[in-house]
Amino acid sequence: MTEVTANAGHLAGPPGWLRPALLDRAEQVMILGLWALMLERVINADNAFAPLLIMSETAIAFFVLVRRPTTQISLRLGDWLLAITATAAPLLIFPGAAGPAILGALAIVLVFVGTCFQLWAKLALRRSFGVAPANRGIKATGPYRFMRHPMYAGYLASHIGLIMVMPSFLNAAIYAIAWWAQILRLLAEERLLSEDPAYRAFMQTTRYRLIPGLF
Repeated sequence: MTEVTANAGHLAGPPGWLRPALLDRAEQVMILGLWALMLERVINADNAFAPLLIMSETAIAFFVLVRRPTTQISLRLGDWLLAITATAAPLLIFPGAAGPAILGALAIVLVFVGTCFQLWAKLALRRSFGVAPANRGIKATGPYRFMRHPMYAGYLASHIGLIMVMPSFLNAAIYAIAWWAQILRLLAEERLLSEDPAYRAFMQTTRYRLIPGLF
């Protein structure tokens, strides 16, 4: 999800269907629709670890519903494609055959810790949360003291856990695409936000983006 965002209204005079409020609502409908389809797959799955998907992804749908509306949302096609791909792809995971039982306990821990961490980040943002880049304010408290994108770090831990207990070429491909988009999205956000003096100061105090000591 977009965590630390800034004004990205780069298109002058957009057509009526590109109104920020309309795009905001369309984004909400898309996420909720994909979440509902995921719920149906989980209910019908034979994999005993399938409920972990609900644990990992439900916060997205909830916070999309209650977030604060904005009139300053990116209208760049590239921004939207990256955000939609990174957000929607994990909702397409299929809880098929379970992985090795020996990985089950570790997977549960990773999903639980990852979910708690991304929830902590979302609670720090409160209603300043969205999918597409938008001006909902800069946050530097809570888990943002440790890394610049803690919500994404939580997603990463959860996704590693989920692929352990739902291994398949399809799921691996879905997560590979999701994280390709997520990293590009993260870097694009930082290029945009680095134009803001407040965010440049935040970068000085919080060195790492996603994984402390590595990235």
